[in-house]
Amino acid sequence: MAEKTVETQFGALTLTEENGALTALRWGVAAQGESTELLDRAAEQLRAYDAGTLEAFDLPLRVQGSDFQRAVCDAIYAIPFGETLTYGEIAQALGAPAQAVGRACGGNPIPVIIPCHRVMGAKGLTGFSGAGGVETKVALLRHEGAGSFLI
Repeated sequence: MAEKTVETQFGALTLTEENGALTALRWGVAAQGESTELLDRAAEQLRAYDAGTLEAFDLPLRVQGSDFQRAVCDAIYAIPFGETLTYGEIAQALGAPAQAVGRACGGNPIPVIIPCHRVMGAKGLTGFSGAGGVETKVALLRHEGAGSFLI
C-alpha cells in the first residue's frame, strides 16, 4: 500500500493505491510518504480538478465491498461534473431502496473522485462523510457550478 497527500482548497487529501488501483481517498495527511507512478498521476488530476481545469478523472479505481456497494459507486461515478442526482433516482436505476443507496454512498471509499457530493436527498442537501461535513459538500458543488440546489 502506498499513499500520497495532495493539498487542495478542500483540505489535505490522501490517496491510497493498492495493487495498481486507487482504493481510498481520505481527508488528512499520509502517515507514509511513499509514492508511485499511479499516485503521481492521481495527484496531478486531483490538482487539476482543484484548479477547475479537470471535470472527469481517468484513473483505475477499486472499490472494496459488496457488489451493491460497487454498483452504487459506479452509478455515482457516472454523474457528470456539475450535475446532481438524488438517492431515489439512483435507487430506482438500481432497483434498490433509497436508504440502502444512502448507506452505500456514505461508505464510498474514494470521495471526490467517485463524486458522492453530487448525490442529494429528495428534499435537497444532505450530509457528507468527508471532513467538514455538509460545508465541504457545498464547497465541492459550488466549485463545479452546481450551487443552484441551494436556492
